[in-house]
Amino acid sequence: MTAMAKHTKQTLRAESRPSQLSGGARKRKPQHKAGKGRGSRNKRRVSSRWRRLVKWALLAVLAGPALVMLVYSVVPPPITPLMLIRALEGEEIDYRWTPLEHISPHLAHAVIAAEDNRFCEHWGFDFEEFLVIFEDWREGERPRGASTITMQTAKNILLWPNRQVARKLLEAWLTPQLELLWSKRRILEVYLNVAEMGPGIYGAEAAAQRHFGKPAAALTVREAALLAAALPSPRRATPAQPTAYLNERVPVIRQRIDQLGPMLACAS
Repeated sequence: MTAMAKHTKQTLRAESRPSQLSGGARKRKPQHKAGKGRGSRNKRRVSSRWRRLVKWALLAVLAGPALVMLVYSVVPPPITPLMLIRALEGEEIDYRWTPLEHISPHLAHAVIAAEDNRFCEHWGFDFEEFLVIFEDWREGERPRGASTITMQTAKNILLWPNRQVARKLLEAWLTPQLELLWSKRRILEVYLNVAEMGPGIYGAEAAAQRHFGKPAAALTVREAALLAAALPSPRRATPAQPTAYLNERVPVIRQRIDQLGPMLACAS
């Protein structure tokens, strides 16, 4: 083979080999793609974490209150949101859990007569009362509250005390769950134990001891009616030293108890 032929052959081989530059480019290209892949995977991981957090948050919101209700269906509530708020404000808490059978039936009847006449019959909402209030409002009268004992119990054990729309909607959502998970006697028992009945006073036993110096089991008809009459404004009204308004409410409540008769069966 001549020298010229050898030179030509070597030149063709050199031209057919990939250059270092092109090889380097080919090596860098996959690295660039790998970097992109890692970034995409990181984004997917972050997105997945957020989805899990949202899922757990929704689960807590939906299942959390029901779980608390299930526990409180057999265990006395150790504290309520209102008690906690008052304690943070520096107020003393007098809360003495007492089973319903150790609370005077006069108080149970008086509270139903004063707060929620159809408590034993409805499923958390008194639609008949809502209609009456709506008609009164249409006729120009000042609207009054229509919260049932079940609604107030749901608010007392799980929610904060104000009239915000969000809180009222949550109360409306929790009320039928409470009716489903608890008996009427349990709802009444918890309500009579956690309701605010004076500054720092919660429940029938503490109220009976502080206002009348006796246990809740020994309350008379009049004393029970005075406690029930004071429930709408327990921080202003003092059953032991009743105002004219409280004294006027007592015979109204007693008359209503007589009228309700068998409608008080769930409290007996």
